[in-house]
Amino acid sequence: MKKDRYLIVFFFLIQNIIHNLGHPVTPAFVRSLGIQDYMFGVFFATMSLGLMIGGPIWGIIGDRGKKKIYIVIGLLMYSIGQFFFGYSNNQYLMVFFRLLSGLGVVSSITLYTSYLIEITEKKYRAKYLAFISAAVTLGASFGYYLGGFLSTNPLMIQWFNITNYKEIFLIQAVLNIIYVGIVLILFKDRRCAFNVGPKESVFSSLKSIKNIDFRLLLFFISLMIITIGTINLSKYIDVYFNELGYSPLELGTFVMVTGYVSLFTSIFIVPFLARMKKQIGLMLVIQIINALIVFYVFRSNNFLLSVYTVYMVYVIFKAIYTPLEQNYISLHAKEGEYGKIMGVRQSFVSIGMVIGPLIGGFLYGKSPLLIFDASAIAFLIGFGILFIVSILNRKQKTTIKT
Repeated sequence: MKKDRYLIVFFFLIQNIIHNLGHPVTPAFVRSLGIQDYMFGVFFATMSLGLMIGGPIWGIIGDRGKKKIYIVIGLLMYSIGQFFFGYSNNQYLMVFFRLLSGLGVVSSITLYTSYLIEITEKKYRAKYLAFISAAVTLGASFGYYLGGFLSTNPLMIQWFNITNYKEIFLIQAVLNIIYVGIVLILFKDRRCAFNVGPKESVFSSLKSIKNIDFRLLLFFISLMIITIGTINLSKYIDVYFNELGYSPLELGTFVMVTGYVSLFTSIFIVPFLARMKKQIGLMLVIQIINALIVFYVFRSNNFLLSVYTVYMVYVIFKAIYTPLEQNYISLHAKEGEYGKIMGVRQSFVSIGMVIGPLIGGFLYGKSPLLIFDASAIAFLIGFGILFIVSILNRKQKTTIKT
């Protein structure tokens, strides 16, 4: 079982290296096509819409078994979407292919996570979810760096004959197909040992989502709002770096450093904090501190120094928060329905990823500071809803005792 868990962590690492190659060049690529800057947010939001739609569907069908085939189909959809995003040269077709990429990639995100939860005892879940979070961040960071390096290093440009940013998306699509081959060889489907009763249709399973416990629904809403803040930070700090005159390589280097910080946090700090009983209290503290950090960093007189110091505290807390919230959600799922509940989680996260960039594009056009302040406010709103959840949890425990 332990080998299978580490294999999932490895898959997340490789996947996020490949899937983030295009991110550092996307702003420059969009501008090179003469497309207006606001479309950067539209492209990202459209992919997030695909994540939102696909999450519960892949999760529900994955709960029935044969996760491998659904993961492979989704990853191939992602390769097709990324290739044509780079080569269609039409902003409306690019929107469609971003949607296809989102619909595809969410299969692996949802099913890998539900698979890990299925094969991991409750007391160890937060630990391995932290390893996944670290793999995602480290992979994304290295992918950012590698994408920037490929597009700016003279030797890489010569070796890969890179004459246009679109060729980065071709490299990404090809590497993703190679990765699919690795999944086919190494991933072994596991039969669900849970007695889940008669199989429902996908539509019936989707309808049953409305019966989610009210406290968990509130938790999902807080997660959605917090995601609006985190996604606008992660995406528009890219644009902000570009606006300040930093190169894709410098952006990639910064993101890679955040990956190392997240890796250290996930390996050495999260397993210790995962033993805490009142994890929701820790999540509350994290949101307050994150809001204060964001309010400060983007008002600092020395931006580069602040993002490499104070902002890294935000990175640490973000690395702590993600496995804690995933663990909290998994504890509210029925056995045999982990795919469905993690798919619902992904949908709420994706709603935040859709709303965030759409609002963000408008706010950033007014003032970069405005979007970063809005992110901090989102953390405070998320804190408020989490606080209500914690109160309801206490009342529930009191009712059970009496």
